[in-house]
Amino acid sequence: MTFRELGLVDPILKALEKEGYKNPTPIQEQSIPILLKGKDLLGCAQTGTGKTAAFGIPILQNIYLDEHRGKGQRKIKALVVTPTRELAIQIGDSFTKYGKFTGLRNTVIFGGVKQRAQTDALRRGVDILVATPGRLLDLIDQGFISLKHIEYFVLDEADHMLDMGFIHAIRKIIDKIPEKRQSLFFSATMPPSIVKLSGKILGEPEKVTIRPQQATADRVEQAVYFVSKKSKPKLLEHILEHQDEDEQGNLGATLVFSRTKYGADKIVKKLRRSEISADAIHGNKSQGQRQRTLGKFKNGETRVLVATDIAARGIDVSGLAYVINYDLPNVPETYVHRIGRTGRANASGLALSFCNLDERPYLRDIQKLISQKIPVITDHQYVDEREDDDPPVPVKKQSARRNHKSRSNNSNGGSNNNPRRKKRNTWRKKR
Repeated sequence: MTFRELGLVDPILKALEKEGYKNPTPIQEQSIPILLKGKDLLGCAQTGTGKTAAFGIPILQNIYLDEHRGKGQRKIKALVVTPTRELAIQIGDSFTKYGKFTGLRNTVIFGGVKQRAQTDALRRGVDILVATPGRLLDLIDQGFISLKHIEYFVLDEADHMLDMGFIHAIRKIIDKIPEKRQSLFFSATMPPSIVKLSGKILGEPEKVTIRPQQATADRVEQAVYFVSKKSKPKLLEHILEHQDEDEQGNLGATLVFSRTKYGADKIVKKLRRSEISADAIHGNKSQGQRQRTLGKFKNGETRVLVATDIAARGIDVSGLAYVINYDLPNVPETYVHRIGRTGRANASGLALSFCNLDERPYLRDIQKLISQKIPVITDHQYVDEREDDDPPVPVKKQSARRNHKSRSNNSNGGSNNNPRRKKRNTWRKKR
């Protein structure tokens, strides 16, 4: 199927062609016809499946075809609410690209920066507003924003909205928009709390679900290292120092996931000591710092970006070669989100995970979700050979393509000959 077969207008087709888009992704193919008919939609899809275009294109078309458009001052007709600044900026950029030839205006508002530029854009008039909850409510209270003309409402990344404690803000926003509207609700997972929230936002929605494993298992090569927590920094340096170069002689951009903000900063410090260019991005950084850091990573000035899950929402780097889970997530769906940062747009990618003994249960949950065993890399000098109560997953030797050669040193790495480790194992058995 092509985008033209979906019944899109020429200005949008022209913009999509300019961006090199030819065929819709599964979520676009299923969602766009539903939304063009004006129906509510409950979508379950992970980042990287093309869901921004799935809701952005029909919103642009519906507003473009509105016979009342262009009469008087522009009113905000569409509102997209999303949890993070980076994701809001990414969505705004997408609306700009897809609506390039429609004459429609969009703007993005978020906290962490001065509001002057945002309020100036609002005064000039916008058709589509992309916002994070806090700044949106703040500008509503100041009188800069009215939501009484909203006809299209999108709640994106709903599961992370709840994780970040935005439930009360979302309820306040919903109370301020007209009851007669088209509502779109997107979430990567559908736990009971999300289903309950969707019931309050949507009428009788159509449902579209894109399973996570469809977007990761085929294109992303996955592997796991069993390694002690203490040896993770050395293993990370070892992998980065032995990465393959691309055809241009460049080392691939690497996104490393840390569970905590403090952990992300600590990883960066250790990498810099080894003369590996690295930066961290997390919630404690100002918006200006985050944007500069992300910009340096995208243009190749920084080779390694260390991020927490929340800060990584909205990071979309073309040609991202590697994702490394320094800490395995305790929510299996988060793993799918993480590795989906590579292998995008039908490209191949490599996702490596570090797993210590305490993280083995997380690994089992992940493998259950994606319905496959993740191969274990055993030929490295930091192997943690301690057993847990689950048989090891199938083991493979490293391929020549990803040849992370071991460096010789006097460390016994993860060997059980380490007297401290023997003492610790004895303590575990007694306990």
